[in-house]
Amino acid sequence: MSTPLIGVSKSMLKIKELINHVANTCLNVLITGETGVGKEVVAECLYLESTRASQNFVKINCAALPETLLESELYGYEKGAFTGAHKKRPGKFQTADKGVLFLDEIGDMPLSLQSKMLHVLQSGEFSPLGSDQDFKTDVWVIAATNHNLEESIRQKTFREDLYYRLNIIKIDIPPLRQRKEDIPSLIEYYFRLYKTEYPNNMGSKPDAETLVRLCNYSWPGNVRQLQNCIKKQMVVNSWEKIFEELTNDHPDGTFENVSDSAPRFSASLLHNVANNDRMSIISEFVDLSTSSEKLFEDISLKKIKKLASDKVEKEVITFVLEKLGWNRSKAAKILKISYKTLLYKMSEFKVSPPVK
Repeated sequence: MSTPLIGVSKSMLKIKELINHVANTCLNVLITGETGVGKEVVAECLYLESTRASQNFVKINCAALPETLLESELYGYEKGAFTGAHKKRPGKFQTADKGVLFLDEIGDMPLSLQSKMLHVLQSGEFSPLGSDQDFKTDVWVIAATNHNLEESIRQKTFREDLYYRLNIIKIDIPPLRQRKEDIPSLIEYYFRLYKTEYPNNMGSKPDAETLVRLCNYSWPGNVRQLQNCIKKQMVVNSWEKIFEELTNDHPDGTFENVSDSAPRFSASLLHNVANNDRMSIISEFVDLSTSSEKLFEDISLKKIKKLASDKVEKEVITFVLEKLGWNRSKAAKILKISYKTLLYKMSEFKVSPPVK
C-alpha cells in the first residue's frame, strides 16, 4: 500500500491541490526537495490520482547504477548487445508504456546519457542497446532530484534543454523544519502504521511536552529521519533515549529555532494544528471553498457518514487483499463477508490488483 501524502501546512495543502490539477494532464513533472522530504510519495500520489493508475508505476534510481547499466536498464537490450547479454530484455521505458516512469535522482544522471533521454522525451521513441529498430513509448515521466539543477546547468553537468523538457510542472517540497505543523500528523500516521508491523512492541506516543520538543527539532533527514525515530521508539519505548541519539548522532540537527518561517512550537500552536487537522479531514468530504450558504447546504451527516464509511472500507479491503497477495477467498473470510459481497465492494470502490 502506498504512503499517503500527510500534512496540514499551507505548503502541503498547495501541493495536494497542484496534484489534483495536473494528475490527468500527463505533463512532465519535476519534483525537487532535500533528501527524505517525500519526493517518491508525491510521485505516487500523482500516479494514483491519474487515469494511468491502472497501469505500471516504474521507478529507477539514476544515482544507484553505473552509466552502462543505467542505459541498459532504461532502454533494454538485444541478445548479444554486450558481454553477458544472453537474452533480450525490455527496459524501463518499455515496461512503463501507458503508465508512469519515475526517474529518481535525475540530477545524478551522467551527462553522456542526458542527450538520449532528451531525444526520447521529445520524440517518444527509443532503441534498445544492440538494436537498429525504434520503438514508440507512451510514458508519463515524473523526475525527482535533491540537486539544484539550475546550478548544475551553470556547472555544465546538466543539460539546460533537458531541464526545461522535464520542468513543465515543478513541485518543490519544503524541508520538514519549514512545515513543523505537519509533524504531529506524521507522528500519528507512523504510530498507526508501525503498530500493525510491530504488534508486540508498546512504544508510547509523545505527550504534549515531548511533542513540542519533537516539533522544535530541525530534522536534517526530514520525514525519513522522523519515520526512523518512530520505528525506534516502537522498540526502545524511551523518548529520552531518542532525544539523546538525535543530539549525539546527528550533528547537523538542532532543537533551536532554525528559520523565521518555522516558529518555535508551543502548546497553543499544537491546538491550532489540531484544528487544521480537523479541517483537513472535513475537506475530504465537503467543499470548504464554497460560500457559507452553499457550504451548510452540502453538509449532511448521513451523507458524510456514508462517504467516510466507504473510504474506510476501501482502505481496509485493499490492505487485506494486498497482505494476502490478492487472494479474494481468504480475504472474504478474514473480513467476515461473503465472497459475492467482496466482489461487489471491490467493483464499487474500484479496488483491483496492480497490473504486472
